[in-house]
Amino acid sequence: MACSCCSVRLGSGSMLALGLAAGVMFAGGMAMGLTGKHAAAATAAVAPEPMKAGGFKIDPVHSGVFYRIRHVGVSNFWGRFNKVDGMFSFDPANPSSAMFDITIDAASVDSNNKQRDEHLKSPDFFNTKQFPSITFKSKECRKSGEGFDLVGDMTLLGKTMPITAKLTHIGEGDRGERMGYRSGVEATFTFKRSDFGMNYGIKDNALGDEVMVVVALEGQRQ
Repeated sequence: MACSCCSVRLGSGSMLALGLAAGVMFAGGMAMGLTGKHAAAATAAVAPEPMKAGGFKIDPVHSGVFYRIRHVGVSNFWGRFNKVDGMFSFDPANPSSAMFDITIDAASVDSNNKQRDEHLKSPDFFNTKQFPSITFKSKECRKSGEGFDLVGDMTLLGKTMPITAKLTHIGEGDRGERMGYRSGVEATFTFKRSDFGMNYGIKDNALGDEVMVVVALEGQRQ
């Protein structure tokens, strides 16, 4: 059919301070004759709480969906969709908990040519009046090499098919009061458009059947 920050961690100085505080509380408990159970509770009270995972709402201004297709058998042509929306949740330390629910406005297809865009919106291609949206819903995510395999269902032209995307976690972090806590991911996959009933231009080799898609998402934690 692409944008990108990291988890907040305590520095070594902060960890040393926490360790000293825990030691002082433990020693104090022993001096006052507290039981081992009470001393352990006092120590646990100063431990930092783990950051809880949350969903990220896609920022459409800083996200994009791009596609690449072979043209007349001699070159690759790139286009994009200008409107993408939805939610995702991703923790690289726990990929099995990932969730992606993405909706692309099919009529936002942009090939940098108005006449061609109108053709792409027609029944020859995306048939946007009958099928206004392209969707993806994840089902599984697992570690694979330096990245992740994201498995889910894509619905195009009213037909749902499984796809597997190569997912990369770009980064995440707190960008301040105005931007909030953000995360960025990028996914790449290929599919055959004929599997979804989009056959225009394949027989005469005007356009390739295989399409590569790059989805670059930036989201703000909700």
